[in-house]
Amino acid sequence: MTVSPKTKQALREAMERLLTGQSQHTDGNLTKNNLCREAQISRATMNRATDVLTEWDNRVKTSAAGLREHQHDAELAELRRKLRKSRAECHRLQDQVDAAATVIMTLLAENAALREHKISSSAAVIPLPLGRARSTQE
Repeated sequence: MTVSPKTKQALREAMERLLTGQSQHTDGNLTKNNLCREAQISRATMNRATDVLTEWDNRVKTSAAGLREHQHDAELAELRRKLRKSRAECHRLQDQVDAAATVIMTLLAENAALREHKISSSAAVIPLPLGRARSTQE
């Protein structure tokens, strides 16, 4: 089942408007959804115009707008890759911060325990006379 010549003409005119950046009924993105909306026909009707869709695919690939869209897609993919890498680095650094915080808390607890032990300890440190220390070393 094919479409009428009038429908094919509407699709080709819509194609020209989209490819030249002069859309009237859409946001101008080069999509098949926009093609049928720009031509003001249903998606099902457009899908039956296989020769026009083949023409659309070929022209989008080689058009300046299609090339820009491809460049934007490539740029977006690169930015997403960098974002994933940055997020992974952020998680790695957060793990290091968490580990350091655990060590600090452990050291604070040990320090407090040592200070408490020092305060409660009644033992006195008596320095040895200097002379004895030398004779022991000899």
